[in-house]
Amino acid sequence: MHRNEGVCFTSSSFKIPVPSPSQTLASPLSRARHSLFQLLHSLRNRSLPPTTSTHSPLLCCASLSLTAQTYDLLNAPLLCSASLSLSQPNPPDSTQSGSEVPQKGQSTTAGRYDEERVLISEVLVRNKDGEELERKDLEMEALTALKACRANSALTVREVQEDVHRIIDSGYFSSCMPVAVDTRDGIRLVFQVEPNQEFHGLVCEGANVLPSKFLEDAFREGHGKVVNLKRLDEVINSINGWYMERGLFGLVSGVDIFSGGIIRLQVAEAEVNNISIRFLDRKTGEPTKGKTKPETILRQLTTKKGQVYSMLQGKRDVDTVSTMGLMADVSIIPQPAGDAGKVDLVMNVVERPSGGFSAGGGISSGITSGPLSGLIGSFAYSHRNLFGRNQKLNISLERGQIDSIFRINYTDPWIERDDKRTSRTIIIQNSRTPGTLVHGNQHDNSSLSIGRVTAGIEFSRPLRPKWSGTAGLIFQHAGARDEKGNPIIKDFYGSPLTASGKPYDDMLVAKFECVCTGSGDQGSSMFAFNMEQGLPVMPEWLFFNRVNARARKGVEIGPTRLLLSLSGGKVVGSFSPHEAFAIGGTNSVRGYEEGAVGSGRSYVVGSSEVSFPMLGPVEGVIFADYGHDLWSGPSVPGDPAGARYKPGSGYGYGFGIRVDSPLGPLRLEYAFNDRQAKRFHFGVGHRN
Repeated sequence: MHRNEGVCFTSSSFKIPVPSPSQTLASPLSRARHSLFQLLHSLRNRSLPPTTSTHSPLLCCASLSLTAQTYDLLNAPLLCSASLSLSQPNPPDSTQSGSEVPQKGQSTTAGRYDEERVLISEVLVRNKDGEELERKDLEMEALTALKACRANSALTVREVQEDVHRIIDSGYFSSCMPVAVDTRDGIRLVFQVEPNQEFHGLVCEGANVLPSKFLEDAFREGHGKVVNLKRLDEVINSINGWYMERGLFGLVSGVDIFSGGIIRLQVAEAEVNNISIRFLDRKTGEPTKGKTKPETILRQLTTKKGQVYSMLQGKRDVDTVSTMGLMADVSIIPQPAGDAGKVDLVMNVVERPSGGFSAGGGISSGITSGPLSGLIGSFAYSHRNLFGRNQKLNISLERGQIDSIFRINYTDPWIERDDKRTSRTIIIQNSRTPGTLVHGNQHDNSSLSIGRVTAGIEFSRPLRPKWSGTAGLIFQHAGARDEKGNPIIKDFYGSPLTASGKPYDDMLVAKFECVCTGSGDQGSSMFAFNMEQGLPVMPEWLFFNRVNARARKGVEIGPTRLLLSLSGGKVVGSFSPHEAFAIGGTNSVRGYEEGAVGSGRSYVVGSSEVSFPMLGPVEGVIFADYGHDLWSGPSVPGDPAGARYKPGSGYGYGFGIRVDSPLGPLRLEYAFNDRQAKRFHFGVGHRN
């Protein structure tokens, strides 16, 4: 968060004195009541004590002062305290100093006089010198605050005390002193008040991240008006609320009012003093030695030393460390630092096992000759924390009746000494996938497959919030084979299977991809753009350009969700026919077999889905898809789509259910196409 230079409109020289924290209410209260009892006794006998004049002694005095208390960020103390004191000046001949020692029987007398009533003939509000207030609106504020004290009313000491509190609680006065005056018409009760100063300036200290405009807006309405302490308290609460809403460790620790109407706010913000990593044992929870290097974790944190600590930012840091995949549990504990106003952060982490073997299975969506032939099994070894630097190594083998993939993948999620969070991935892969998407089965119902040997390197980094980019260089050696593994260069219809006319095509591809994601949920908005450029480093290597784009938009409509998606692409230059865009199937136009709508140099596919909750993890879906090859099928070498009488365009619609599972959504859908054909589709995970 950006720091500001504080707010400072003006300054002044004198500070309102703040009472000592050691002062208590007991002694002034006892003296005030003692003098009040004397007044009541004299009034009953229509005579005054010898030590008083026409103006009776002070009944009680209330004053409000703002005092800063010890600042403790972790226990959030009160910002300021309002103290009401009842005081009685000592008589001129008094020899007492300090608090007065109660006399025997005084408490009994106090209780009796608390309930004894005195008839008041008139109630006035005056300044501390007994003169009329210059501002009548303040006089009305004080009179309006009175509840018990009215003309021609009988009052007790407690009722007078309560009305003194009410005048102070109005927020406009710093002190209030009730004085009884004996007149020929009866007892006149005068509340001598001292109004607060008019607000003319603000000085704010210690607010490094609080926006200046926020302070200006909070105090603008009160400029030139009498300071209202209730309103000031509301402003202080709003400042504290600003920090709380943003999860920042900060609050107003002190308030001073100087002569000239200058308010000084002292804001305490907890700066991060130090950040440390503490590894905990997975079983005992005791501190232990970790395998991950602390700097590998610390570089993931956006919270840095010297900035104001934010709990929201800390939570994001916890989520970031969790997504590394190395930790079973992550938490941040803020602790008071040795320096006042600073905190030390301790991140507790529990490490997962760093590597191991795994096995699983799945279904290949590119198989069209039956559900069982699409089954694949997998076996893998992975290590997710090489050298304690979060570097990942994955060696896997997937094998089916037709499909097979052997892959070695090494990823460094954040290259050392790079401040842009750039990742590096090295891939070596040998795969065999069905060629039926474009070329279908052979005349004897045998299938052909596409063999690829691939090696490459990719770099990825965040470009801006929600945007990421990937660039890479990949070499590929690809060709077609029959069921026995023999290389073939033409299919049953005489269409070529390679661009070069040789059993294999070689290409060096420069890749660029840019992705924008919304919230990360599958139903949120997304846009992706991909471009591949073939580089003819050698004369026989392919030279082409291929672009592909995908967009998705999700809209919540009550309990239902509408999901719209659109994808399209184009390829120009010399490319392998089996690399043409295939349209139709589970992830394209449902109601058709895989690649049955068409295959071309260009394509566009649109889809709309409405999903709705049904029961627990089960939801229903209604969908419609449309795809078109943009009349580019004949431009593919050998026109494999035309030879197989693929329509080139088509639509499908239907319904289905989806069930959440640890593997992702399980999709079972029943679709109809525009040729009156019906087909079940089963898939695992979200549609591409």
